[in-house]
Parts: sequence; structure tokens; C-alpha cells
Amino acid sequence: MSTLTIAVDDLSGPEVAAFLDEHLQDMRATSPPESKHALDLDGLRSPEVVFWTVHDGGDLVGCGALKRIGVRHAELKSMRTRAARKRSGVASALLEHILGEARRSGFDRVSLETGSAEFFAPARALYAKFGFVYCEPFAGYELDPNSVFMTRDLLVSPVR
Repeated sequence: MSTLTIAVDDLSGPEVAAFLDEHLQDMRATSPPESKHALDLDGLRSPEVVFWTVHDGGDLVGCGALKRIGVRHAELKSMRTRAARKRSGVASALLEHILGEARRSGFDRVSLETGSAEFFAPARALYAKFGFVYCEPFAGYELDPNSVFMTRDLLVSPVR
């Protein structure tokens, strides 16, 4: 049985940098440049972003971030699970953790942008399972056939 550890990460380690580079490469391969909204290392080091990594023992198996976009509104960013660990509960554990941290930080709403292509269908299903619903673009995003926008009211418990 695995024991996942989720912790805030300062993005200084080479393993995290390589993991995020894989994420950016996937986004470049599946989304045209004008529709790629993934943050690079500098973007994730911004003061309005908190970044978490998920480890199973000593192995990095996932990451995710929360970016403040308003007084009580945050955006979920950089959710990624190592390919060999997809559909093993890593993303669910991380998303549950991030939503709990968002509540503790005083946010009422968490929104996200993800891709509309089939590649992103598992992500959209995960977000729906956690109570995210489709919404209009937010925080400067614009309508884009390659993007889907979802939001979750943290004051309402989702039915799962």
C-alpha cells in the first residue's frame, strides 16, 4: 500500500523542474500556442501561487498549484500525475487537498481552464467528480475552442 505525502514545494529541485517540463511539453503537443495556459517555473514561483508536490515514498508522482486571482477566488493550475500513476488516486488526493487548502485560505471559489480535446477528458471527468461545473471564461481568459472553463463554489458541498 502506498502512502502519499502532499507538501508545499519551493520549485527549486531538478526533479520538479523536469516533471514540470514534461507537463509543458504535453501542453505544447496537445494545444496550439495561443491556447496553452500552463505556467512555467517562473510563473509558478509568483507570490500569488502556492505549489504542491505529491510523493509516494521518495518518488514524485504528482503536482498542482493554486493561484490567487481575486480576494476570494483562486485558479487551479498545473495539475499533473506521473503517467505510470494515472487513475491510481494521486490526482483525487491532491485535488481534495488543494480544495481544503483553498477553503482554509478564505477562498469561496476555485476555477480552472483545461483543454477541450479528448486528451483532457480524464481531467474534465475528475473535476466534475469534485463538483466543478462548466462556466464562462474568467480572469482575462477569452472564449477559445481549445479551452474549457470550470468552476467550483467552495461554500457548497459537491455530491459525489
